[in-house]
Amino acid sequence: MKLQGKTALVTGSTSGIGLAIARAFAFEGASLMINGFGDPDEIERIRQELEASSGAQALHDGADLGDADAIEAMIRRCGHELTAPDILVNNAGIQFVSPVEEFPVEKWEAILRINLTAVFHTTRLCLPAMRQRGWGRIINTASAHSLVASPNKSAYVAAKHGVAGLTKTVALEAAKDGVTVNCISPGYVWTPLVENQIPDTMKARNLTREQVMQDVLLAAQPTKRFVTVDEVASLALYLTSDGAASITGANLSMDGGWTAA
Repeated sequence: MKLQGKTALVTGSTSGIGLAIARAFAFEGASLMINGFGDPDEIERIRQELEASSGAQALHDGADLGDADAIEAMIRRCGHELTAPDILVNNAGIQFVSPVEEFPVEKWEAILRINLTAVFHTTRLCLPAMRQRGWGRIINTASAHSLVASPNKSAYVAAKHGVAGLTKTVALEAAKDGVTVNCISPGYVWTPLVENQIPDTMKARNLTREQVMQDVLLAAQPTKRFVTVDEVASLALYLTSDGAASITGANLSMDGGWTAA
């Protein structure tokens, strides 16, 4: 088990990409703190599943990542009940689709808080212990929208471009400390976040559900298929390995060729 003795904190990990990453880390023996909202019984089932897979402890913390104090309390708890995170995966994200002149201000602010500012807070709080140990991995889930834009997604595109820039900056600051900092930029992955934005896109573009899926979501991906959560998890797992020790400050595309053009 390659991650035995390591502690991983994965935000937004009660479903979708984050849960797939947590499962991949658990399979390699990591202790885990997962984070996110959802049905309490289902979250408890997931927590027990992760413990059974890893043979190590798994905790859930429901911190609202829009609240800096809640983030700090979650990381403090991780340090007390497990250890300070060796691996930090910033995966939590929210989305809203609207033309910029109609974009609700409160939605803009919420997307920036969850998708970008929370990454700043978790990073600044976890990095000192990683530096002290001389080993750490910070992996940020960005998006193809960290590299290119799409209409009606001003807040999300701005936040994901910010994540890419923050990743590069922290990678440079931690380059001599045994800490790597990278982001993974998937194209469209079939997750609740993607599924939930379909109705808004239907409304904004006056399209059917099938038209949104084929003519909007998959239009930019030459493979014409959704990226899978397990593919993203496999790359995240690789980034924790010794073989990836020289990969830092990278924005790794996993988008079916979307940004190749």
